[in-house]
Formats: sequence, structure tokens, C-alpha cells
Amino acid sequence: MKLDSSAVDYAPGTVGGLAKSAEDQGYDGFWLAETKHDPFLALSGAAAATERIELGTAIAVAFARNPMTVATTANDLRLLSAGRFNLGLGSQVEAHITKRFSMPWSKPAARMREFVLAVRAIWHAWETGERLAFRGEFYKHTLMTPFFDPGPNPHGTAPIYLAGVGGLMTEVAGEVADGFLCHNFTTERYLREVTLPALERGRAKVGKTLEGFDVSGPVFAATTDEEIADVKRQIAFYGSTPAYKPVLDLHGWGSLHEELHRMSRRQQWAEMSELINDDVLHTFAVVGSPAEINAGFDERYGDVVTRISPSKDVVSARRSD
Repeated sequence: MKLDSSAVDYAPGTVGGLAKSAEDQGYDGFWLAETKHDPFLALSGAAAATERIELGTAIAVAFARNPMTVATTANDLRLLSAGRFNLGLGSQVEAHITKRFSMPWSKPAARMREFVLAVRAIWHAWETGERLAFRGEFYKHTLMTPFFDPGPNPHGTAPIYLAGVGGLMTEVAGEVADGFLCHNFTTERYLREVTLPALERGRAKVGKTLEGFDVSGPVFAATTDEEIADVKRQIAFYGSTPAYKPVLDLHGWGSLHEELHRMSRRQQWAEMSELINDDVLHTFAVVGSPAEINAGFDERYGDVVTRISPSKDVVSARRSD
């Protein structure tokens, strides 16, 4: 199981130092989320500051962009990092796509499938010199003149990871991606009973199994009371989002979502975490000392994920085990 470091709230100018620190500590990968800043731009600094560690977006918002812009940026980062960049994409939810990014939204799973296939078609045209002729329901790419063609990448094309929670998007990841990025708001039971079967269905569509397919598990982890309080706030925030309600439904906590959703609409952000009891906390998070957290990772996910990205720095404990 590879151990990854990730950053959600970061300043672009600090990313090179963060990635170098992660590399020096022995992490296998360093991933950036797209929140307040563009993760692609920030990772260019990480590429320059490091030599060994894998780099990736977890996630970049696909539907805020188009396949050509993503294919170009990912290709450039693959060059800058000498082949260490991984492209992690996610859909975001409808309100953010339509109201924050002012971009179209429809059939997100089908659109994401086509988005990935379009990116691969663009890369294939650059790699082979064949005519670009991608025509889909949502995207059409049929023009690539020599002036705009970067040619084959000496480091090959980037592996594509997709993020998802629902069954349809997860199945698409199994079909067209090289790996899957589990959302933090995933429990062991949801992973085993919903996520893995959906990935297997997607792999079966293209005559493949999960052998060689990466499953990355971002996991809530906490040691101190302050960290526990922060994790509870994050669980409450995600739990209020309708798109993530199926995770709570699986555990019989659908009413918790309804109350969290009502409170979020009233902007009662500070009070929402009070609804996250110890049962919910320990279902979503691994709590304890760094050594106990590492043991918890292995017990819950050791046989099902190929890499893990904890919300807490525990690499020193893992290296000493």
C-alpha cells in the first residue's frame, strides 16, 4: 500500500516546499485538491522542487474545463515532472458547476466517461500523428494542426484517476480510468459493499478485473481533540450534501443527513458537528496514536486499497513499524 500526502488548503507558493518535505519524509505521492487555488499551476512548483515523489490532482474539477485544456495541462506536467504526474479528475456537484463555474451540467457519469475518452483520444493523436476525430454527445475534437501538436511525450501519457461516490460514476471509473480516488466521506462498509462492486462492473465492461487498477483511499484520521473536532466538522459538512447521502443511508443514518442538510440551509455551520456522535466519528475516521492509526488503516483497508492518503501525517510511525 502506497502512502500519500495531500493538501487541501494551501498557498501556491508553498507547494514546492510541501512536496519536498513529503518526499524527504518518505511519502510515495503528493496530491493537491482544487479548492481556493488551481492545483495544476501549484504542482508545477512541486515538480521543480522534487525528484522522486509522484504528483497528482485529487481532484481537479473536470467539468470546469474541457478535454483539450486538461489534456494539454496534464501533458505539460508530465513533461515537467519527468513522468511523475497523475491526472485525478472529479465532477463536483451540479450547483458548483452551474453557479460557480457557469458551465453545463447533465448526465454527469456519461459526461465524465466521454471526457476521459476525449482526453485519451487527444493524447493518442499526439502520440501517433493520427488524425484527431473524436465525436461524442458532449464533446467534439476534430482539429489538430501541426502548429498546436506537442508530439509524443517521452514519459508517456499520465495515468487517469477518477473520483466518485455514487455507483454510476464509480462504474465509469472502472471502465475508463487507471485508478479510483475514494472520497473522504467513505466508510469501510461502503467501500466494500458499494464501491468495489461498481468498479468491478466497470472493469468487466472492458474485459478486465481490478488487477493492476489503483484504488486510493483518502481517510479521515485524528489524534488530538482539536483534530477530532475538525474531522467532525468535515463529516458534518459532507453529510449535509445530498450527493453523499447514500453513504449515510447504507448505515441507517439517512435522518442525520436530513437534519444536517436543514442546518446547512440555515447556515448553522458551527452547530452541525454537534450531531456527529462517536459512532459516526469512528465509522468514518481512524482515531488514536499514529501507530494505532496505521494499524487501523491496515485492518480496514489493507486488502482492498493500493494507496492511502490520510488526513494526518503518520508516515513516521509507519516507517518505524
